[in-house]
This record gives sequence, structure tokens and C-alpha cells, in this order.
Amino acid sequence: MAKKSKVILAYSGGLDTTVIIPWLKENYDYDVIAVCIDLGQGDDWKAVKARAIKTGASACYVVDARKEYIEEYIWPALKGGALYEDRYLLGTSTARPLIGKILVEYARQEKACAICHGATGKGNDQVRFELAIKAFAPDLRVIAAWRDPKWDLQSREDEIEYLEKRGIPVPVKKSSSYSCDENIWHISHEGLELEKTENEPDWKNMLKITKLPEAAPDKAEYVKIEFEKGIPVAVNGKKTDALSLMETLNKIGGKNGIGLIDLVENRCVGMKSRGVYETPGGTILYYAHEQLEHLCLDRDTYHYKQQIALKQAELIYNGLWFTSLMSGIMAFNDKVEETVSGWVRLKLYKGTMQGAGSFSPYSLYNESIASFTTGDLYDHRDADGFITLFGLPLTVRAMMEQKAGKGQAVVKSRSLKKRPTE
Repeated sequence: MAKKSKVILAYSGGLDTTVIIPWLKENYDYDVIAVCIDLGQGDDWKAVKARAIKTGASACYVVDARKEYIEEYIWPALKGGALYEDRYLLGTSTARPLIGKILVEYARQEKACAICHGATGKGNDQVRFELAIKAFAPDLRVIAAWRDPKWDLQSREDEIEYLEKRGIPVPVKKSSSYSCDENIWHISHEGLELEKTENEPDWKNMLKITKLPEAAPDKAEYVKIEFEKGIPVAVNGKKTDALSLMETLNKIGGKNGIGLIDLVENRCVGMKSRGVYETPGGTILYYAHEQLEHLCLDRDTYHYKQQIALKQAELIYNGLWFTSLMSGIMAFNDKVEETVSGWVRLKLYKGTMQGAGSFSPYSLYNESIASFTTGDLYDHRDADGFITLFGLPLTVRAMMEQKAGKGQAVVKSRSLKKRPTE
């Protein structure tokens, strides 16, 4: 018998990909090679691997990519201050490019002819996976199960029924079958009551690592974070590796109710969707990093970096990580962050954060200049000439309006209200 062609399946052990293994075998004459990528989900990977084999996979590989994910994807996003639509810390978005790249690596090693994923036809992840695959392997076929003509399952309920009919254990409970994505950076929740924006999230049924603010301790907790060139390297005076640092901050933030977001966002495919995100450690890091940048970056650089951050977040969200523009933005951030070193102390209390001091050897804050006390470096009278020149366009315009007898600067201007004198 001729050898069967191979397909690489992005396998999480969740509902969608558990269904896809038998579906691929029933609809395509492929050997299914399941690839599990550990980004900090906390899964029992032995059990997940056994499930893949039992469900019909010819082989199952588990890759521990946690350190790579943090250092090569999370840190660049953090250094850039990338936030999508002001709130989303891009937990799923940063992970997908790495997953796509690893899938290609296994496809090359296994000499597979196709890669399959379980992202739905309505979501962002289909775009992110496939753009990453295109960037490295435009010759490989992509099977997107939810878009395939042979796929006739329309909901998570259909998927559960599909498995039950085949005697395959269902990896979720019907009562709590949120669509979740979990990694070392965040946990996202979609579906069930969240699909109606009128509903409050069922927090008790949903949250995994973060307490509600009202359930957090009644006493504030302080945390001190040290950075080197924009990258966090220590927590509370203890230097550690990236993975341990994230695990520590997730515990601290989760305990104090930090990093809960309920967001209706604009997907890259054009629709709006609602998700709840738990990002306790990441939220702490973004806040602390911003505090340090306030010390270390000059005005023009900081303001321009804010503009770049919007574009970087958009690129990440839309799956355009492996592009020249993204590489250029990251190179800019690497240069800018060379002096973003020092420490920041934060006070955490019931879902809130406040700055509690910061220091950097590269700080641009100069007490002699900033103090209300007159010093040698700043003469208050110097502001006269500055204001005259800075306001010259306003002065010239007002003089013109007075000469023309029309405009906001005329003596009886309608823009000026008559105020009571008693």
C-alpha cells in the first residue's frame, strides 16, 4: 500500500480540535499528525497526547514554547506598549504567529502536504494562522475545517453531539462550554451569555486565575518590578527567568483582582465580538513599563511611540507579525528602549493600581528644573520669550480679526459671555 499523505493539525485537546481528528480521517485520506503547543495553558499534556492518539491521530507532538513565546512575542509587544482598541493586551493575537510558525516547522520535518486548524470562519485566528503559514510556506495546503465544504457542524452543540454519537469523550461540559484561549499571558472567554451584550458575565462560572475585585484582599499589596532595556527582569528584588516572572505576577495580580476586561471589539474580519479577558500579570507589566517610560523617554520620542503603538497593535491583532513593517517597528522600539531601565513600585488594591515610586539611572526628570523653587537651570523669566514666540500665530490672527472687525478677538465678540458681577 502506498503511504498516506500527512496533515499537521494544530491540536489543543479542546472541543474543536478533538472533533477535527475523526472528521479529517472520515473526509480526507490523510495521516493526522497532532501538534500541541504549550504556551502556558497548564494542561495535562500526557492526557492531551493520549486523547489525540485515542481519537485517531497517528502521532502527537508536544512543544514547550512558553519561554520562546514570552521572550520573542510578548516582550516585543510590551516594549511597544501595543494595546488593541485601548484595552486588549493581545494575549491570543501574540500567540498565533508562533503557533503558525511551529506548525510549518513540523510540516517540513514530517514532509506533510497540508496544515489544518480549527479556527472558525467568523474569527480572527483563521487569519492569524494562515498569514503565518503563508509567510513561511506558501506551497502548503491549508485546511480550515469550519470553512470546508465537507464540514456540516454549525455550533459547539453540534460538535458535542458529533463526539457523543461516536463514543468519543467530550472535553467540555455543556454548562460551561465557553470558547477559551489560555496561555501564560492571558485567558480569554467567549460564547454563552457573553453573546448577548445585555448580560453581565457569569463571573463565578468563568474566571480561572483572577478574583473579582470585591473578593480580593482588604489590604493593599506592593510589587516592585525591575526592567532592563524595556524588558522585565525581576520582581520584588528577585531576578528570575521570563517564565517564572510571569507566573509570579499572574499570582500576585490574580489574587488582587487585576486585569479583568469585558470588551466588545472589532474583529479583523469585520464584525464585532465580545470577550472577557483575564490578564493579571500582563496588566501589571504594561502599567509599570509605562511608568518607567515616563521617566526615561523625551517628549517627542514618547509621543511618536504612542502613535507607533497603535499601528503595532493593529498589525499584531490582524495577524501581520511576519511583515517588514512589524520588523521595522520592533527595531524602532529596540532602539528607543535602550534607556528604559530601572524599577517601578506599584500599589495593588481590589482591581486597581497606583504608582508608588520609580527610579532609573537614565531618568530625564531633573528635580532642579522641575521644582517650584527657582534654580540655576531654569529662570522663570525665560518663559516670556517662549510664550511670545509659541503664541505668535494666535497673536497675529487676533490682530487681523480686530483690524477686520470680525472674529473672536473683536471687542464685542459673541464668543465672550457676559458674566454676573454680583
